[in-house]
Amino acid sequence: MASHPDGATVPSGCDATTIDVPSTLMRAAKARAAEEGESLKDLVNRAIAREVGLPATPKGKAGRVTPPLIARDGTPNVLVTNDVIAAAVDAENGGRFAAE
Repeated sequence: MASHPDGATVPSGCDATTIDVPSTLMRAAKARAAEEGESLKDLVNRAIAREVGLPATPKGKAGRVTPPLIARDGTPNVLVTNDVIAAAVDAENGGRFAAE
C-alpha cells in the first residue's frame, strides 16, 4: 500500500486525488450513497467508470447484507406485522415468554 500525503494508506493499484465538488452535488452524492448502502468512494468510482466507459465494480461491499425491507418507491418488500414479530421473538426465546 502506498501512502497519501495526509498519512492515509492507498491500496496498491489505486491513485489518490483531491477534487473540488460543489456542496449541493456532494450532499446529493452522499445521500445517494447512503440510500444504496455503499460508501461515497464506491459511488464516485462507479460513476467515473460509467462516464469513461469502463466496467464498474458492483454496488456495496462484498459480504455486506442489506435487507431491502422497503423499496425506493415506498412499497414494502416484506410485510412485518406485530404477529410476525411476536412469533419471531417467541421462536428465538424458545417459547419462554409466549402469551398464555
